[in-house]
Amino acid sequence: MDGSIFIGTAWALLPPLLAIVLALVTKEVYSSLFLGVALGALLCTGFHPWNAFVTLFDIMKSSMNLNILIFDVLLGMIIVLMSKSGGSAAYGNWAGKHIKSRKTAMLATTGLGVLIFVDDYFNCLTVGSVMRPVTDRFKISRAKLAYIIDATAAPICIIAPVSSWAAAVNSYVPADAGITGFQLFLRTIPYNLYAILTIIMVVYICVTGFDFGLMKKHEENAQKGDLFTSGAEEFENVKTEDVCPNGKVYDLILPVLVLIVSAIGAMVYTGFLGGATDVVSAFAGCDAETSLIFATMVTIFFMLILYLPRKVVTFKGFMDSFVEGFRLMIPAVAILIFAWTLKGVSDTLGLAEFVGGVVGAHTSAGVIIPAVMFMVGVFLAFSTGTSWGTFAILVPIVVAMFPDAKQLEMMIISVSAVLAGAVCGDHVSPISDTTVMSSAGAQSNHINHVSTQMQYAAVVAVVCVIGYVIAGFVRIWWITLAVSVAMLLVVLTFMRKYTSEGERAGNGKTAD
Repeated sequence: MDGSIFIGTAWALLPPLLAIVLALVTKEVYSSLFLGVALGALLCTGFHPWNAFVTLFDIMKSSMNLNILIFDVLLGMIIVLMSKSGGSAAYGNWAGKHIKSRKTAMLATTGLGVLIFVDDYFNCLTVGSVMRPVTDRFKISRAKLAYIIDATAAPICIIAPVSSWAAAVNSYVPADAGITGFQLFLRTIPYNLYAILTIIMVVYICVTGFDFGLMKKHEENAQKGDLFTSGAEEFENVKTEDVCPNGKVYDLILPVLVLIVSAIGAMVYTGFLGGATDVVSAFAGCDAETSLIFATMVTIFFMLILYLPRKVVTFKGFMDSFVEGFRLMIPAVAILIFAWTLKGVSDTLGLAEFVGGVVGAHTSAGVIIPAVMFMVGVFLAFSTGTSWGTFAILVPIVVAMFPDAKQLEMMIISVSAVLAGAVCGDHVSPISDTTVMSSAGAQSNHINHVSTQMQYAAVVAVVCVIGYVIAGFVRIWWITLAVSVAMLLVVLTFMRKYTSEGERAGNGKTAD
């Protein structure tokens, strides 16, 4: 059988959908991803076993992003060193004296996530390593921590003009679009409903303490002392006896500051090397991955100088932390490799061309285009596990749909819908790299994170669909945003009231 008959057809959807469904049903992500990848390789080769085997490993080798793997391992080393030095424990003790409630702990985590807007990978792992001791102290479940991290990573990056995500969006806008990539990105920010509403929802949940669905179960278990509910064995890597009792808060804070400053500095520097003439264009054209690796290496060297003279970590312990950090990141690295391979298989099968053809053939310049593009973005990012790939496919299509300068505002709204849908689909996909990184940063079981976050993201997604229909009619950003925020708050308040009344009714029946 010739594998070309499957390329560019609906069959290209089958491998990612199989992996996603199996992961959600079996609660086991590694075998689910492997089966999805294996099916994709078989489709590519017309079900020829040996050719499928060769194709699978060729795609795996070409799809892996070595820079991200190096960054993950080095950041894992930093996390282990922070723990060994006693910095994490000292920060937890300090926070216990200054952060007096679960609400404050969750808001502090949210605030840190908002502040680290440069890159989503950097955000996920840094916020997790810094705030995990604090949230553990207040018995906040790891699934809840992972949700807060994930909800303040990509949503912040996609509305931050100075970020690696802004740079990616800039690069996907055609030169003949009638507006520069950076100008378009700036104008999409107030229309990016999923990002803005997700951040508002996180704050609402932190302030009110409202939880629902599977997350409620995780939070109830955490209050009883079980922070994980399941999957705790994955993260038993740093032993208690390895932690220095004399660690200080600055053993945690200073490395984090060095990491942030060196990352931003390296991004600006690589941008200027690429020909930028100002800071904004430098961020837009930076080499984010190389900059992050540089920042982690600088931070490790700084930690060597900070820790060894004070003997909070021995030289042997310092070097052993590299292996321990790698061990800590093995679950995340394994999922990333499979997810990248699955994306490579999907690319080989022509998934992007199939979706692009369907979208291009069935859209017209109507008021529902933003809502349609949002849903297409959700579906494509959910299926492929990548926001950036979704941007690359859909943004040029949307720009081409509105060649008339009089339709500029509609183009901006539709591009915003694509960006929002991509982030939403990325959020709810178990094969998304940022979702994996959030699980790793919180040290939460990956499927626990996906299943709890999916329910929260669905609430925001439904409001977004309605919001983009409104945007297509009014085409005024502040009206669209105000109505969408009001809808979300009404929905959450209603859900909170309904849940409370249900609990009271249940308690009454139990008492009777």
